[in-house]
Amino acid sequence: MENYSKARVVEQPSACPFPNLSADTPEVRVKDGSKIRNLLRFALSRMEANPRGTEEEQRRPTPDEGSQEGPQEAVGRPLCKQIIFTACGKGVSKAITCAEIVKRRLKGLHQLTKLTYSKVLEVWEPLEPAAGLDSLTVSRNLPAIWILLSKEPLDWDQPGYQAPGRYDALWAQAAGREEGGGVTGQRAGHRRKRGGGGGRGKGSGCQSGRSRESGKGQT
Repeated sequence: MENYSKARVVEQPSACPFPNLSADTPEVRVKDGSKIRNLLRFALSRMEANPRGTEEEQRRPTPDEGSQEGPQEAVGRPLCKQIIFTACGKGVSKAITCAEIVKRRLKGLHQLTKLTYSKVLEVWEPLEPAAGLDSLTVSRNLPAIWILLSKEPLDWDQPGYQAPGRYDALWAQAAGREEGGGVTGQRAGHRRKRGGGGGRGKGSGCQSGRSRESGKGQT
């Protein structure tokens, strides 16, 4: 591929894995270059009655900043009970971050996560068109994530369901392990084991030396 350069990348639209959603459910498409603060402004403006922040912070994000809807889309509309964050490739971690921040801001949200693949087409053009090389189209399947946050209860039997407040329990459990010194105790135990093992090895070596000397004396 040293004779080619990447001209453009076309992401094929994928179907939403959440059926029976309301028509006004906003879908926030998170990209690698999207700004988290703009994504959160839009999401909270659709889910929260009185979003905190200054007037400048409540500016609606532009469509190329990750939102599928225009800057004035959320103005004058009723609040939504559900919202979707979706991303593929390098934007997956950013979508997860946005969902976690929204859950901490709005308590009692139910979460449903789906993992899929998104098809991406890469178009490569030759560096020297006069060389007689044709353009290439490479198809790739990138991992994608769909996160549904809902104020209403969801089907807890579905894989990927997370009940409200579950992340608080996980954080509390992790904090308890750190306060109890579980990790530090394990490391100290390993060090003591290595030290004890060295002593036992040295002792066994001395015993073998004495056995050899006693054998020489007997002969």
